[in-house]
Amino acid sequence: QVQLVESGGGLVQAGGSLRVSCAASGRTFSSYVMGWFRQAPGKEREFVAAIDRVGGRTNYADAVKGRFTISRDNAKNTVYLQMNSLKPEDTAGYYCAAAVYSNNYYSSSTYDYWGQGTQVTVSS
Repeated sequence: QVQLVESGGGLVQAGGSLRVSCAASGRTFSSYVMGWFRQAPGKEREFVAAIDRVGGRTNYADAVKGRFTISRDNAKNTVYLQMNSLKPEDTAGYYCAAAVYSNNYYSSSTYDYWGQGTQVTVSS
């Protein structure tokens, strides 16, 4: 139904910033609640941020609140995650996801479509 492709990951120093993007195919992007999750080696996938269909409401995990910002541009079929003040513990694969119906935005099981992920590595 929808294809998601993340980009923008890379290697950054602690304290630096990075913006990852998720481009969606199709013409129904505005129908989906969008979320970002991350998964580090040996750990379970964890919720990072979510944004409603319009972009007026956002939610964040406590670990990233105040440092990360999720946004979306429905005209461009793209959702973004701006990551500031990065820490080594932010190192993970970052995945965007789309949900048709979001009963629990913080749960990976509520999302219907997933991207392939983009790696973010924070050194030192």
